[in-house]
Amino acid sequence: MKKRRLGLIWVNIAVVVVALALVWFGRGSGSPAIPAVPSLAWSPPGPQPKLHTIQLWIGSHQLEAEVAHEPAEIYTGLMFRTNLRFNEGMIFVLPVTQRAEFYMRNTLIPLSCAYLDDEGVILEVHDMKPRDETRIASKSANVRFVIEANRGWFQEHNVGPGFLVATERGKLAGLLRNSN
Repeated sequence: MKKRRLGLIWVNIAVVVVALALVWFGRGSGSPAIPAVPSLAWSPPGPQPKLHTIQLWIGSHQLEAEVAHEPAEIYTGLMFRTNLRFNEGMIFVLPVTQRAEFYMRNTLIPLSCAYLDDEGVILEVHDMKPRDETRIASKSANVRFVIEANRGWFQEHNVGPGFLVATERGKLAGLLRNSN
């Protein structure tokens, strides 16, 4: 009897350990790609300070981009900014590859956004309107970076899907290493 009871205890312990392991390793699979903001009406009180910048090369064209890594930086983006020089923008380093959605809440400057994969290849480009809260969802679920620039920048430079974006230091993958 003691052996049987002891055996059942070990079986129960094994079942609990396996269940906990499944919960632990699977816990991120259903979570949102970008952590949820406090509410749909969330907005920062004003513009964020200028972030660290890097030089991006898109084809033969250069764009100076602020780098948004942290969730608050990503959520705030270019909100409340009143100007942006034509060859400036912002690159968003998303925490995981995902179907991205960007919108223009409290964004006063007309922008275009490019959705890029984890290799830095532009997948799609969209024009956005100031203060428009309509979410612009990517067609692809493989978005890892998003670049926002003045509306028309991509079109004026004949840049679109298929173009590779690199930094002054090489591939965009280097931004992923710096953000982790």
